Amino acid sequence: MAMEVGDVREVTTGDCSDLYYLDTGMYGTNEYGAVYIIDDERPAVVDTGIGSNYDLLRQALDEVGIGEDDLEVIAVTHIHLDHAGGAGFLAADYPNADVYVPAIGADHLVDPSRLVAGTKQAVGDQWEYYVEPEPIPEERIVEIGDGDVVDLGTHDLRVHEAPGHAPHQVVFEDPANDAVFTADAAGIWVPETEEIRETSPPSQFDLEACLEDVETLKDLDPDVFCYPHFGPREVGDDAAAALDEYATVLEAWVEAVAEKRAELEDDAAVIGHFAETSEMTDVWGEEKAAAEAAMNARGVLGYLDRRE
Repeated sequence: MAMEVGDVREVTTGDCSDLYYLDTGMYGTNEYGAVYIIDDERPAVVDTGIGSNYDLLRQALDEVGIGEDDLEVIAVTHIHLDHAGGAGFLAADYPNADVYVPAIGADHLVDPSRLVAGTKQAVGDQWEYYVEPEPIPEERIVEIGDGDVVDLGTHDLRVHEAPGHAPHQVVFEDPANDAVFTADAAGIWVPETEEIRETSPPSQFDLEACLEDVETLKDLDPDVFCYPHFGPREVGDDAAAALDEYATVLEAWVEAVAEKRAELEDDAAVIGHFAETSEMTDVWGEEKAAAEAAMNARGVLGYLDRRE
């Protein structure tokens, strides 16, 4: 059954336990933005949404039974504001929670001014769905990197660098659940159509590094992918096949943008073409589907410029 904005569900996929997820209604769209909650000895939130969903996240924590003094870990996979935009609001209201963030991006959560400017440039008109993030006091930041482990009790969050989507991206492995919180390293999962879609936003998308991230995830070989976009997916023994599928989708997408650029010789026209011909209109609605396609096309065009 499809989720609606504000729905909170227990993750029963595979052998998962103590795990819940919230549909934040990101960009006014059902089944696009998820936040995960781990109800352990040290309760945790994995990713936080864009901030405008913050009231829903508070309600979700209440529903799971995690109070303001209980939350201890706010773990963000990367600092893009659709993942870290709510972290400052959470830190302000949950005084015992520290924010675990990849070291390369930590300063941008303490002073988010440059992050906000970059986000506005990347997302364009979609900025209307965001709110200005709250700065996080430096003493509440815990910098993490490849190989670190965040101990929650029964569960660990093991940190693995995955810099293809952005240099500050990591994925979190939860061995007890045989699950990985994929960040944007495994693409966008669309539950309604059971298909995987590309994600290639500006300005740091790197195809070759993304393909290396796919190999990192293959090595982890989880039973369950927990996608922030969107939801848990059981892959069982087919993790490698699922990841190969994403690699194929991503390579085909980059090739399509490159071919359209060669044909039209006008980047604005290329972006407009993909915005107007998005295949996701029936799922995400015309506005979000067009904006997503335009953003991803801009990311690929920037990558192609750097590759030349």
